[in-house]
Amino acid sequence: MSQTGPAGKLTLQTVPFPADTNSGGDIFGGWVLSQMDVAAGIAAAERAQGRVATVAIEAMRFHAPVLVGDLFTVYTHISRTGNTSVTIHVEAWVRRHRDSTPTMVTEGDFTFVAIEESGVKRKLPPG
Repeated sequence: MSQTGPAGKLTLQTVPFPADTNSGGDIFGGWVLSQMDVAAGIAAAERAQGRVATVAIEAMRFHAPVLVGDLFTVYTHISRTGNTSVTIHVEAWVRRHRDSTPTMVTEGDFTFVAIEESGVKRKLPPG
């Protein structure tokens, strides 16, 4: 992790609250993963021009904790496409209370499959 700023498109931004913490007082990893999945799903649905479903989460790397009150931002970009699937690289960054310097807290690759309304796989549109 040597980059100095986010890569990709700003897709989601939120602030974690005390109810989102684990027993150590840091934001629960499941909360972080959920926010990243939501953002990746937005990016995948845009590319698929319709409904998608998460089929894999790969290479999750947690670099730093997320704290209550951090401005939590998620950036996405397409890293791979197939006939029916799209993989989105996701980076989560925070800005701490009094520090305007962004800090990457986690990143990972989320793979989605394009599906019909019925849930059956479908091909991605040209793109």
